[in-house]
Amino acid sequence: MRYAILGDLHSSVEDTKAVLKQIECCAPDAEIMGLGDLYECSIRRRKAATTRGISMEKAAQIPEEFAPLLTFPSVRGNQEERIMLVTGCHDFAHLPEELTIDGAVLMHGHQWKWAKGWLPVLPKTDPPLVFFGHSHTAGLYRKGKPLPFEYGKPILLKKKRYGINVGAVWQSREWVLYDSTARTVTFMKAL
Repeated sequence: MRYAILGDLHSSVEDTKAVLKQIECCAPDAEIMGLGDLYECSIRRRKAATTRGISMEKAAQIPEEFAPLLTFPSVRGNQEERIMLVTGCHDFAHLPEELTIDGAVLMHGHQWKWAKGWLPVLPKTDPPLVFFGHSHTAGLYRKGKPLPFEYGKPILLKKKRYGINVGAVWQSREWVLYDSTARTVTFMKAL
């Protein structure tokens, strides 16, 4: 089965439309899956530690034309958690912290520690592939080290443990096509 995995949309209508258009063109059979940070929280992390009871309109950037684009399952990111914290609303509580698909776990990435240079310290998961976002930097990782990749070129994954950062839709228009049968990942970037 093929999956189009994307994350870190941060309420960007234009970037999200561009990525969804590329998915429809390149992989119309792929099931789209989200990695969280769908929305942008207007309250910064430090201020959110003490801010409560503010309106959704002040807490989140929710363009009217954005929500209809979100027709796919997604995990919850730190932006959704922050919005719920400062508003007291539970609008995103239905989004799980992780999802499992064929041979892989999907998580946002804010749940674990990161080493210097935004290198992920990945959790050991079963299944062993972890797709994530959070840092807005696309990358393929094995044993804590980045591996080379080229956009548009499929990478055959050995039966080993990997971390795959799909990058960010917002500003970068990145996503990953995962073929669970062929066990390949293809890093993609929409124009």
